[in-house]
Amino acid sequence: MFNRRRFFKSLGIAGGAVAAASVSRVAMAALPEPIIQTTPDTMPPLVPKDGRPYNPVVTLNGWTLPWRMNKGVKEFHLVAEPVIREIAPGMKAHLWGYNGQSPGPTIEVVEGDRVRFFVTNKLPEHTTIHWHGQRLPNGMDGVGGLNQKQIDPGKTFVYEFVARRPGTFMYHPHADEMTQMAMGMMGFWVTHPKGSHPLIDPVDRDFCFLLNAYDIDPGSATPKVNTMIDFNLWTWNSRAFPGIDTLNVRKGDRVRIRIGNLTMTNHPIHLHGHEFVVSGTDGGPTPKGSRWPEVTTDVAVGQMRQVDFLADEEGDWAFHCHKSHHTMNAMGHNVPTMIGVDHREIVSKITSLIPEYMVMGERGMADMGEMEMQIPDNTLPMMTGAGPYGPVEMGGMFTMLKVRRDQKPGDYKDPGWYKQPEGTQAFEWTGALTEPARFKSEGRQSMSLKETPKKEVEVTVKKPAGGAHGGH
Repeated sequence: MFNRRRFFKSLGIAGGAVAAASVSRVAMAALPEPIIQTTPDTMPPLVPKDGRPYNPVVTLNGWTLPWRMNKGVKEFHLVAEPVIREIAPGMKAHLWGYNGQSPGPTIEVVEGDRVRFFVTNKLPEHTTIHWHGQRLPNGMDGVGGLNQKQIDPGKTFVYEFVARRPGTFMYHPHADEMTQMAMGMMGFWVTHPKGSHPLIDPVDRDFCFLLNAYDIDPGSATPKVNTMIDFNLWTWNSRAFPGIDTLNVRKGDRVRIRIGNLTMTNHPIHLHGHEFVVSGTDGGPTPKGSRWPEVTTDVAVGQMRQVDFLADEEGDWAFHCHKSHHTMNAMGHNVPTMIGVDHREIVSKITSLIPEYMVMGERGMADMGEMEMQIPDNTLPMMTGAGPYGPVEMGGMFTMLKVRRDQKPGDYKDPGWYKQPEGTQAFEWTGALTEPARFKSEGRQSMSLKETPKKEVEVTVKKPAGGAHGGH
């Protein structure tokens, strides 16, 4: 059991609470503790200690917010506040978020739960929270000015409703959205089914994360909130590769991944080595007759996608957005194409004046993944990350699904790099193949269709009689 003491210890919390500046001690005594998390690591699943049981999710580079039970109501405390988020080792951003993190903590409840949220505003401006995709009373929908008064700085508001349907959802402000969402204010919400559900299959591992993006100039730390399309940091849960943790599973596990998109564009999310089905959206679970195997699913702005698959192929499998510029970091943008340009004469003259000058992109951009060139403080190389065979040449929205036969159930630790069995890895050809690889590792078809026995069919052709075309 992942108890409260171990939870606080894993978060590095001293005392386990942060007082809201404008809330009196008497009022705080009536509020749930505002649990604060600052580490960017993926936290273990939070096993429910009370309330209805459920199979918890694992938030990639995130955590689940604890609650308390109060007369049958699950009570949570969210604190909207400025935060510092490590995008990847070597770069930190000044963002806005909840409870010390951006995105904020994942909310996990069960279908039919009565929930109550205390929301304390420690931002320099007013805010609200919209519960994206929830069925709830109109006055709890969180659109400032339309459904409620804004939550002014220093104030605490209460939201109460029933989690009416299971599914994959989000929460985010509906006040000065252009600024607040561009600064990282968002979070994940999962409503688990109450008991068995005909459209929601049980799984062994359940992951979730949000797609978000920032425009942060190299050397700076605060996003430019007026950017509409020209973002330079494409992130999962405000992390860029190689700062995104891997998804570590056991061979044979049934796996679910939940993805929400709060960027300004769509993202075709692609998984190597496996096929999946889209088993749910923010509208709820999809009918089983509407599902088909995919290896890429497009997640549009404001949408959620839930995919299910069987992890039956061992290895380190790439998992990423398939828009190529979304797997690059900040230094990869606004670089002119120099492929095929001969710089030798001019470079010799420049280096006599600037000894550290180097040419970029003369043969392509792959060299950038290996360069250790000087870059501004608090930024990231545009292509980075190292694998067992050299530079991975990726950034942004990229990580790996690691499937291992010896990964223990419930163990989420990184198993290290996969060692391919002999004869199952691409190699340099140096001559005739006297003993070719025999596809010893070839797996079975993971989503095979039942073969229909062939039947002999006799076809009888009847020509139309008479008419203008008779006899033809």
